[in-house]
Amino acid sequence: MRILQLISSAGYYGAENVLVCLAESLRSSGHENVIGVFRNQHRPNTQVADRAQALALPTVIIPCRRRVDREAVAEIREYVKNNDIDLIHTHGYKSNIYGILAARAARIPIIATCHNWPASTLPLRLYSILDRVLLRKANHIVAVSENVRERLRRFAISPRKITVIQNGVDTRRFASGQPVLRHELNLGGRTIIGVVGRLSPEKGHKFLLRAAPRLIEEFSTIALVFIGSGPEQPALESLARELNLQDHVFFAGFRQDMPDVYASLDIFALPSLEEALPLTVLEAMAAGLPILASNVGDIGKIIVSGVSGLLVEPGSADELYGALAQLLRDSALRDALRANARATVNSSSSVQRMAAQYLELYESVLHSCRPLRYELA
Repeated sequence: MRILQLISSAGYYGAENVLVCLAESLRSSGHENVIGVFRNQHRPNTQVADRAQALALPTVIIPCRRRVDREAVAEIREYVKNNDIDLIHTHGYKSNIYGILAARAARIPIIATCHNWPASTLPLRLYSILDRVLLRKANHIVAVSENVRERLRRFAISPRKITVIQNGVDTRRFASGQPVLRHELNLGGRTIIGVVGRLSPEKGHKFLLRAAPRLIEEFSTIALVFIGSGPEQPALESLARELNLQDHVFFAGFRQDMPDVYASLDIFALPSLEEALPLTVLEAMAAGLPILASNVGDIGKIIVSGVSGLLVEPGSADELYGALAQLLRDSALRDALRANARATVNSSSSVQRMAAQYLELYESVLHSCRPLRYELA
């Protein structure tokens, strides 16, 4: 089976990592995946293609010269026809839109994975609206969480066309990292609380910063490290200065050595205001970290509060302070959360399990579309 995995990317984040891990795992079972990446003229970023090429996964770059580019649709259609692609699998609303139009023109099946719809600007909101309309034309849709499935159903998409497949991680990779941040950031013996993810408003980082002064009064040796990049960084840096946190808050930027980053942390925190099922939580669980996260999306379905992590309501600096203080005071609790988190993710969220579910869906969709493919032949 030859699959075109299609994405429009602004960096190497959760959806990009899922796509590459999926392609790697499917390759090991004998199925060829091509990673198709848009090069957007207004915001070019092909990091996911670079990562795929480093892993010897075939890639194709699709130029997108304007916000709406019919030529890009035509290029996808021609690539599909000329390279014997059996199925298109899209990730994210722009690739959904272009992929669905190209697949219908090429008359091959398409599966769209919906990760979330963080529409913070007018163009993104318009894309998300068009995505919801065109998704009804896809052969099948994958929701990465029950929360996303319910949103799709509210868009009047038939429940029969939706399957939930949770994101998976390479648990072995994240269990074998070597700590690097303590030395790089000169943190000495400090307790490191790490936040991993894009620096954008929906991630709720400002609430964690507002919780930090009270924590520092009680635990003077903590360090709060933000790993990732994004448009919110200047505002977060300004807030850290306003709260006089410069000696305790560090911005480590985008990293590719994530197993080593997780191995550097003592506590993982995710103060998001909205999520589906974030890959960072699964990675931190695989790394055996005690986790504090907002109870949003499907996080509560993978983490049992007090057993495999601690959950708080989103947007509350007071709750973040209370839960972090509890973790910092109680080493036995941290140890129990570590062990339970690792056991949970190993049993339910491995990349091999995710790939097997996708492969079963691919085969089902191809089987249902086979009469059309033979007719065209």
